[in-house]
Amino acid sequence: MGRYVFKLPDVGEGTAEAEIVAWHVAVGDEIHEDQNLVDVMTDKATVEMTSPVSGKVISLHGEPGQMAAVGSALVELEVEGAGNVGQGKAAPPKSVPTAKEKKETSLSPSGGEGRGEGAAVSANSQAPKSLNQSPPHPSPLPLRGRGSDQPRTFGDKPLASPAVRERAHELGIELQYVAGSGPAGRITHADLDAYVSSGGQTSTARPAQREGIEEVKIIGLRRKIAEKMQASKRRIPHYAYIEEIDMTELEDLRAHLNKTKRADQPKLNVLPFLIRALVRVLPDYPQINARFDDEAGVVHRYAPVHAGIATQTANGLIVPVVRHAEARDVWDLANEIARIALLTREGKASRDDLTGSTITITSLGALGGLATTPVINHPEVAIIGPNAIIERPVVKNGQIVVRKMMNLSSSFDHRVVDGFDAAEFIQRIKAMLEHPATLFMD
Repeated sequence: MGRYVFKLPDVGEGTAEAEIVAWHVAVGDEIHEDQNLVDVMTDKATVEMTSPVSGKVISLHGEPGQMAAVGSALVELEVEGAGNVGQGKAAPPKSVPTAKEKKETSLSPSGGEGRGEGAAVSANSQAPKSLNQSPPHPSPLPLRGRGSDQPRTFGDKPLASPAVRERAHELGIELQYVAGSGPAGRITHADLDAYVSSGGQTSTARPAQREGIEEVKIIGLRRKIAEKMQASKRRIPHYAYIEEIDMTELEDLRAHLNKTKRADQPKLNVLPFLIRALVRVLPDYPQINARFDDEAGVVHRYAPVHAGIATQTANGLIVPVVRHAEARDVWDLANEIARIALLTREGKASRDDLTGSTITITSLGALGGLATTPVINHPEVAIIGPNAIIERPVVKNGQIVVRKMMNLSSSFDHRVVDGFDAAEFIQRIKAMLEHPATLFMD
């Protein structure tokens, strides 16, 4: 029998190290060739590392959240034959480990219906295990009632059936203080009776205390989100602007179109109309449809509008991209938003689907509240956040009427977008949404 050491290979693009995201094997496992060993995350993608040989796992190097350098040992295997240890330089794997790019993501700080750029995420990445810890207690807890005389250590979970727990809750008894006479110290109804009769205090009015501290390690996508948001807030001087918009006419138009649409046409929400307004107005404000390379001191202004749609997924916040939004009508926009959102949530979005946005839209839909202060998706210079549409009384032509109102929140990079230009840009958007016929007029 020999020993084979699997080392982190060069995954490309000049990567010097990668983060261990999730192990798929454990010490003692018998594995076969091409079996997935571990997921690692680079700045660009999450990569599955597969075994080039069959054997038995005898050692793992590193824990989820730790960084591993290219060329460092990840897994040691016991294999048939000589292996690759003791032969001088370790032989390269028989086959290059599968580098399956899960997603390259744009990360946005404000999330929602659509819901930020720069990190990669694996749909198979496992969430970090949480560690429940209880604070130290100066002494064991005294037990009253019948049964064992041994005090229960603080933090030990008392054993009891659901019926006993429910009755204890009704009596206001904390099971932590009740001695159990059943197998393994299990608390019974008789133990509750004994606790009460022996003078144990109950209080149906006092809520039970909660104990314990959960430690959640920030790794994988959550770490990338944290790094991205920190960089955005540290490097970009945000300028926030919020304006209210009367959406009554647009909502009437949207309801009519949804009612009369063909069976093969998608249901319309607000986002296609908002993107339609953006593509009509942005040519007059090229400094807003842009990305700022602040290290090189260059602003790249884009003629096409590649709209990022911040999307909430089970793995975190990701921004797929509607490419060339300026060349799509509202139906095509709705279809494309639905397509990329579904692929993103299923972990099937391609690199092209997840990169290259020039301006981002982030929406919480019906949960949008009155206003938000979205964080710009670096290196872009603007982000738009529609809030909830709410019926409320407003003054119109001297009369108090009920209208469907929505606040439109936005943030701009004040280094390259002046406050006046930002305000004028949003006012142009407001005018088009309040008079939706102008969305379709040349």
